[in-house]
Amino acid sequence: MKWTGKELAEASGVAFSTLMRLEPGEGVPGAQAKTLDAIQKAFESAGIEFIGTPDSGAGVRWKLPR
Repeated sequence: MKWTGKELAEASGVAFSTLMRLEPGEGVPGAQAKTLDAIQKAFESAGIEFIGTPDSGAGVRWKLPR
């Protein structure tokens, strides 16, 4: 999967300009929880799984089949 910023904005319902403000940061983005939740749900709907925590090996992977 290769999304453009505009495609992620459409899939998540988050404004493109908001996504662009979040992109250059490191660590946990400074955004409203509902914004981050919408982005996470868009990725999860596309088959991405978030693993770990920001303090211990945070990452993403393709969702494993059950």
